[in-house]
This record gives sequence, C-alpha cells and structure tokens, in this order.
Amino acid sequence: MSHAEIIAIGSELLTPFRSDTNSLWLTAELNALGIAVRRKTVVGDDELFLEETLRDALRNSPIVITTGGLGPTEDDITRKVVARVTQRPLVLQPELLDRIRHQFESRGLKMAPNNERQALVPRDAEALRNEYGTAPGIVIAEGDRLLILLPGPPREMRPMFTAYVRPKLTPLAGSARLRTRTLRVAGMGESQVDDLIAPIYTRYTNPTTTILFNNTEVELHFTASAPSDAEAEALLDEVVGQVEEVLGVNVFSHRGETLEQIVGLRLTLKGYTIATAESCTGGLLSKRLTDVPGSSKYFLEGVIAYANEAKTRLLGVPAELIAEHGAVSAEVAEAMATGIKARAGTTIGVGITGIAGPDGGTDEKPVGLVYVGVAGDFIVTHRKFILPGDRDRIRHLASQVALDLVRRTFLL
Repeated sequence: MSHAEIIAIGSELLTPFRSDTNSLWLTAELNALGIAVRRKTVVGDDELFLEETLRDALRNSPIVITTGGLGPTEDDITRKVVARVTQRPLVLQPELLDRIRHQFESRGLKMAPNNERQALVPRDAEALRNEYGTAPGIVIAEGDRLLILLPGPPREMRPMFTAYVRPKLTPLAGSARLRTRTLRVAGMGESQVDDLIAPIYTRYTNPTTTILFNNTEVELHFTASAPSDAEAEALLDEVVGQVEEVLGVNVFSHRGETLEQIVGLRLTLKGYTIATAESCTGGLLSKRLTDVPGSSKYFLEGVIAYANEAKTRLLGVPAELIAEHGAVSAEVAEAMATGIKARAGTTIGVGITGIAGPDGGTDEKPVGLVYVGVAGDFIVTHRKFILPGDRDRIRHLASQVALDLVRRTFLL
C-alpha cells in the first residue's frame, strides 16, 4: 500500500482564525484510493521552514501533496521554494499566461502584473488547469516521487484534485484498499470507553483503532486494509460489531453522523415533533436541531426564556415554583419542558436551565450545574449534570446532553 504526506502552506493557518480543512478532505480522498496519509504538516509563509519540510517529505514519502502558496503575491512562496528543492528553474509558459489573462478579461478586469507569476512552472513539470481561479496546479515527477502542488482555496483545490490528480494517483495505490468507519459515543468518558473496548481492539492489528474525545463525545475510528473494499468492510464488521455490542445504547452513530442528525432521523421515522425551551444555552439546542436539512418536519418551535419572568409568561412556569426551588432546578426544568410541549403542541418538549458562568455559581449551585427536563405524552423526567469547562463549553455540552436525553428517553 502506498502512502502520502500532505503539507498545508500559509501563515494564516497558524492563527486562531483559519483552520486547515484541505488536509481533512484530501485524507478522505486518498484513503478511498487505498493511500494512507502518514503525516500532515502546516507551514507558514517562511522559505526556510518550507524548504526543510519539502526536503524531508520527499525523502520519506512517495507522494507529497501541498496546498496553498500558489497565488500572485509576495508571500506566495511555494513555486520558488519547490523550484529550489527540485533544482528545476521556473519557466514562463505563454499559453498558461494567456489563459490567466483571458480569465480576467472574461470578467471585465485587467490582469495585474504580479499575476504573471502564476504562469511560472518548474521545468518539465505539468501544469493543471484551474477552472475556478487563476492559480494552476503543478505536478512534478521527482525520481520515484510525485510532488503535487494544489491551490489553497477549497473551491479551486477540490475540483482540480478530482479532475486531474485522482486519475494520476489511482494506478499508484496498489492492490490494497482502505476503508474506515466511525462510531460516536455519548454519556461516557474516553478512559471509560477504552477500558471496555481495549480487550477487543488490541487483539487486532488490522483494523487499527483510534480513540478521540472531540469536546462533547467520544469518537472511535477504525481503519482496515485489504485487497478489496468488500474484504476491508468485512474486517471492520468483525471488530466494530464486537465494540457495538459492548457499548450498547451509548453508541448513537454508526457511520459518523452527528447527534442532531441521529435525533432528527429518529424523530422523522417515528413521526414525532419536538419543541425547545432554553435558558442557559440561549437557543443553541434549537440551532443544532435546525442545522439538519429537513428539520422542519419535526422541529416546531423554540423559546429562549432567559429571565424568570419570561419562563412564567412564555412557558407557564409558576412564579411560586421558581421562588421555592430556584430557576436552576429539576422542578423548573421539567416545568419548562411541559410548558413548551403544551404551547407548541408537540410530541416532545425539552427544557434546559443552568449556570454557564463564569459568574453566578454558589457552593450549593456551582458553575456548570445544568438541569435538562424532557416531557412526552406519558413521561416527564429530568437529569442533573455538572459540566466542566468555560462558558462556551458548558453551553455546548448542555445542548449535547439534552439531545442525548431525548434520544435515550423517546427514540431508542
């Protein structure tokens, strides 16, 4: 089985404001071809670091793919660093320059002089047509290595990979096929999950197993290699089936779906409807439910009742109940759930109340205390949670445990 390395180039990827989504997409595409990704690197617009990274990658990997740094500005250094590493001078390709100029003219724009740099290609390299931008991709056969330079914007990179790069890589993938599967687990910690399933997955070197905690849930990633897709899927079935049996209803997703997708699917299948009443989460639960396409089939209404007066006025929560037990209490959470269910006329009502912080906590009711109430036609219940983290994390975890309580109470 062949393997590859991905290098994402751009100083913006080293800031808190941008993330490298290209590498994730490319990894999925390469795995589908049967090509494993052994390393991913993010490098800023620094010639020395990029040169060192490229030389190391070409020493260790038969396929090296870079994204970014092919634009017309001074900080777009990929082209000239690659030329130096491969000892191939940059050559202006007149037909490429004409095509770039035409792209500007077709939009009624005049090409700036610095765009001419994008027509510079290392000697004996192949330029890849960019249908959605001006930066061409570049393919260089360097001995028994293949170096592929792709533009950074996903709207340009993905079509280019699909049209021109994938056909080049398919013959290099060899006979092995890679298949992956992802399970998502709610209501359990990473160490607890590992304690239960380690006796299973440690017996196998193929598939491999990776356990991740993604801030709200545990993800289990299984990767199998085999001569055919069917054989790889059979290997996955053997291990994943045992893991699912041990973890039981804590596994909510068998193909990587989100919790809101699973809840939405099961609401649709059962013909149920749902409405939400939120305090500390400020509408986050409603947002997650309505992020799923087609959610209008089952999501009818959401109320953000932040103030105590709003809980009474909009949801019918008795003021005396709030005075006796406090706004953050099991009784109020259940009353919010029954109130929104009655108001919206849904099958299920959900109420969330809590202390997201950073202030407002006491010894009796600390920051992170959240009550989730759910109400159906024949059941009204609640769960109490002490959730860790800062304000954002507590709010997101609260929406997660609320979705999971709906799943466990009404949708199994």
